[in-house]
Amino acid sequence: MFKRLGETISTIMRHDPAARSRLEVVFCYPGFHVALFYGLAHFLWNNGLKLLARFVSQSGRFFTGIEIHPGAKIGRRLFIDHGMGVVIGGTAEIGDDVTLYQGVTLGGTSLERGVKRHPTLGDGVIVGSGASVLGPFTVGAHARVGANAVVIAEVPAGATVVGIPAKQIGRRKSEPVTEDEDFLAYGTPGSIPD
Repeated sequence: MFKRLGETISTIMRHDPAARSRLEVVFCYPGFHVALFYGLAHFLWNNGLKLLARFVSQSGRFFTGIEIHPGAKIGRRLFIDHGMGVVIGGTAEIGDDVTLYQGVTLGGTSLERGVKRHPTLGDGVIVGSGASVLGPFTVGAHARVGANAVVIAEVPAGATVVGIPAKQIGRRKSEPVTEDEDFLAYGTPGSIPD
């Protein structure tokens, strides 16, 4: 558990130029704080303590402004920058090294119980601020979702999507050459077609 928290701190330090120290991250970053709440809530959820898990999850939401359902499956080194208004639904699955910005929703479009209703984000995905990814489909590894996009269909690995509804505007190689070279702040490229 402590190794995973250390990885989260290192990820924040690497991707946020405003982070000046590891101690600052521990005390001042809601994306780090919510990782603590989620870890406990997810543990409780998986051990049949559903009501207590939801209470811990909602406490995390109260303190951080970030809502993560305890049933969601989250990989390593999730970076939630700023975080206010982020919502991650109960059947969402998030791979390793994913970045979410403020106001992102990983939501469901079905009211049917007991089925997967929320998206799966592959490794290295970046979702820009205000974007909504709605439905039980996959956003492929290293894909980019631009700010305020509304994604309602599968996104291929390495693709960049923008707009309402989101449309593909480019495609990258499926794996980064280096981690920093592949990072795209807010998931938004410098030149977006009108």
